[in-house]
Amino acid sequence: MINNEKYNELVNYLKGLGKVVLAFSGGVDSTFLLKVGKEALGENLKAVTIMSPYIPKWEIAEAEELVKELGVKHEIIKAPIIDSIKFNPEDRCYLCKTAVFNMILDVAKTQGYDCVIDGTNFDDISDYRPGLKALKELDVRSPLLECKVTKAEIRAFSKELGLNTWDKPPYACLLTRIPYGNELKEEDFEKIENAEKYMMSIGFRAVRVRCHGDLARIEVSKDDRSKLFNEELLDTIAEKIKECGFKYVSLDLQGYRVGSFNETIAKISEGQI
Repeated sequence: MINNEKYNELVNYLKGLGKVVLAFSGGVDSTFLLKVGKEALGENLKAVTIMSPYIPKWEIAEAEELVKELGVKHEIIKAPIIDSIKFNPEDRCYLCKTAVFNMILDVAKTQGYDCVIDGTNFDDISDYRPGLKALKELDVRSPLLECKVTKAEIRAFSKELGLNTWDKPPYACLLTRIPYGNELKEEDFEKIENAEKYMMSIGFRAVRVRCHGDLARIEVSKDDRSKLFNEELLDTIAEKIKECGFKYVSLDLQGYRVGSFNETIAKISEGQI
């Protein structure tokens, strides 16, 4: 156990929740919360993971392995692309969160759990996250947010606890790779997943492949951009990304930044486009 005031506050907070279902993605935040939840709640904790066309299969597999390692009960719920987000509206995160968390709440209710928690952290309130509204409306608890635990603290605690996710790059669902207003297609998600998996396999840990129909727009971290200034590597990447189903391959010169499609929303609201 970590001897830290904020960490101890989080443990005590969780103990006061009773029997808990954790919405578990396998990311940095939810894995940390799974570990602390196991310490605080023992058998009164259950993890539930959503499986959908816009969640990479490798991420589901990682989540399963993490839960198994920590010895926590686990259930996977299959979720389709719901009609309300079929054309990727700007409030898709709110609509999606509402739908999937209602599924998780049903599991909690029917199996005798007292509440549902998620891994929203204290830093998340400063970002554009319309899904937070859904969590509040559904009374989903966010212990990391309520105990004011930041991302940096989560990574530091995770490292101290020996969790191999402590330095895992952020990874949002694949809906964020599709421009707002575009129809969501399972074949596009498969193209994106395979393309990003390839890029990660050659050393680009923080990467996004944004899908513009037949065109892939690759974002790598700003520090990694210089690695791409190699003609042979660029040719290989183009070939491999095309094998994933894209016809054209481009590189975003600005590099990876969180929610790059949200820049479009900002410009529309400011009347720039």
